[in-house]
Amino acid sequence: MTAYVRLEVRRTLREPGFVISSVAVPVLMYLLFTNLLGDDDTAYRTAAMVGMAAYGALGAALSVGTGVAEDKSTGWLRQLRVTPMTPRQVVTGRALTGTVVVLPAIVAVLLAGGLVNGVRLDAWQWAAVSVALWAGSIPFTLLGLGNGYRLSAQTTGVVNVACNLGLAVVGGLWFPVELFPRWLATVSSYTPTNRFSELGRATAEGSLPGATAVAVLAAWAAVFGAYAAVSYRRSARAA
Repeated sequence: MTAYVRLEVRRTLREPGFVISSVAVPVLMYLLFTNLLGDDDTAYRTAAMVGMAAYGALGAALSVGTGVAEDKSTGWLRQLRVTPMTPRQVVTGRALTGTVVVLPAIVAVLLAGGLVNGVRLDAWQWAAVSVALWAGSIPFTLLGLGNGYRLSAQTTGVVNVACNLGLAVVGGLWFPVELFPRWLATVSSYTPTNRFSELGRATAEGSLPGATAVAVLAAWAAVFGAYAAVSYRRSARAA
């Protein structure tokens, strides 16, 4: 399975579309949002850095599902079923791939924050923010896998883009939740992306994430995990 994960990671990172959408775009958006109006508020630049790193990780995690759907359409998944790998190992391998490919997106935005925007954190905070965002991205990898196993390649791409944009905007990754109407702010507090970015923001501020944030994110992970499992079983029956 280790060899399989290495193969999938190399395939993903060599894809120009992945590099542009999941790494370059979040960095450019972060620098644009924080410098367009000449806003040099350090607190805002730090919060925006975490939000855009979370956005990049969200897109990278969902892209794993797009790859699954493409493999399904080309017959690669059928080939995997005749190898010694069990179905559980195949799914686990794809999930592990997701945990690796989110790292470039996270690190790129954090580097932009530190090197370009002058964000200053202690060494342990930089590491802790990276780990928090890395761990918090797991539910979105499961969501992407569920979409990939259940839907066609073309439909998966469209659905993942919709999930990416919808969850990013409503979850407050692009704009502060404080700017939302009260009803939308309430909805946002129950989204996985809002709680995902809260993990990084709390760490950047030198505190621990709240228990509610962890609980909400864990609940969504369970939901998306069940969705991925059901979708994979359905895909296996259809093959």
